[in-house]
Amino acid sequence: MPISRRPRAFAARLDSRIESTPLARHLLRAYLAALPTGDRYRDIAELLLGELFANAVQHSDAPTDRLIEIRFALTDDRLRLEVHDAGTGRPDLRTPTPTDEHGRGLFLVDELAERWGCCPRAGGIGKFVWALIAPSPVPALLAV
Repeated sequence: MPISRRPRAFAARLDSRIESTPLARHLLRAYLAALPTGDRYRDIAELLLGELFANAVQHSDAPTDRLIEIRFALTDDRLRLEVHDAGTGRPDLRTPTPTDEHGRGLFLVDELAERWGCCPRAGGIGKFVWALIAPSPVPALLAV
């Protein structure tokens, strides 16, 4: 039986700082680059991971020395992103007004993810927000 070299899941813990957001996106790009169809998730996945990670940093009431964990997994043909933090708050989806300067991140997640949600973490400390991403369609020229 051949050994599969296809990565199935990835997890990393990063500093709870907004400056860690580009690193989270870099790790996601590296994960997706190892998948045969990773480019079909890349744009939406990077955008949503950036939003979820930034929300975990900006809105968490956890002590600043707590790490934020990111997880990626490809199941069937859906990419699952998770962002874990030790905060007690839950995301609140609202529709931003045209004059709002902030508050569009979760709105984007709601619009671009196939599904998303928030769950308590095992052990009872904090939560994780997850998003399920469908692959973008294969362009007609490439599908032949």
